Amino acid sequence: MKGDLHCHTTLSDGSEGIEDVIFKAKRADLDFLAITDHDTIASFSRSKVLGERYGIQIIQGTELSCMDYKRGRKVHMLCYLPEKPDRLEGHCIKICKRREEAGKKMLKKVQTYFPITTEDVLKYSAHSTSLYKQHIMKALMSYSYTTQMYGGLYHELFDSKEGRVYEDVEYPDVYEVLDLIHQSQGIAVLAHPYEYNSLELLKELAESKKLDGVEIYHSRCKTDDEKNLIEIAKAHELLMTGGSDFHGANSSKPSPLGNRYTSQELLDTLFKFKESQ
Repeated sequence: MKGDLHCHTTLSDGSEGIEDVIFKAKRADLDFLAITDHDTIASFSRSKVLGERYGIQIIQGTELSCMDYKRGRKVHMLCYLPEKPDRLEGHCIKICKRREEAGKKMLKKVQTYFPITTEDVLKYSAHSTSLYKQHIMKALMSYSYTTQMYGGLYHELFDSKEGRVYEDVEYPDVYEVLDLIHQSQGIAVLAHPYEYNSLELLKELAESKKLDGVEIYHSRCKTDDEKNLIEIAKAHELLMTGGSDFHGANSSKPSPLGNRYTSQELLDTLFKFKESQ
């Protein structure tokens, strides 16, 4: 028994709809799945119904954007099994609005270089809670200005330091988001610590007892790094999770559902922790 506790759909920056993702999870012989779209809980009701239809246990979750302002780095915090998800809505609405505003500014700049229309981009962002860079890239790909989502053109336009059209999004402090997750009676798990060089933050949060768990198994996490994360998790009695970070065709590297996963044993530990809260 195994499952994927980290994946994305068209509700954020993934290329596949909720039902498509659940169908692919079934085809990958997964037993449970968490759809963790960025800064939205919009998948909760529909994913539960579709999970029952396809025979896959749905673990409700979301991936919340925040910042480690002490070190000036982005942070992604996974929230699982919130009993009061309405407590997350304010954050989600605020961040999605900011991301949408930044997306529109970037699109306007892109249109000074390339003859794509707003309607071209809306074809890809119609089901999403925000306008993402990936939606703009899809439109550019449809005009054949590039054949790659994350190739040279993406970095030329959207690199966070040198991109010609990049617009920053203001995110709340990581401690604020941790408090929000716990107010929702959810479980707070630090996503892919090596993606944003968050090892110092991980240890700081673990020692402060603010963090519940850490994502160990991730599609871009090396084996030696997994071992290091396991040592940290055991030393601080943190929950351990895993997932592919599936984005479908919008992935920077191949990452099919279930290529990293959470075992039934680890899921049982997560549920026991939830019962003890």
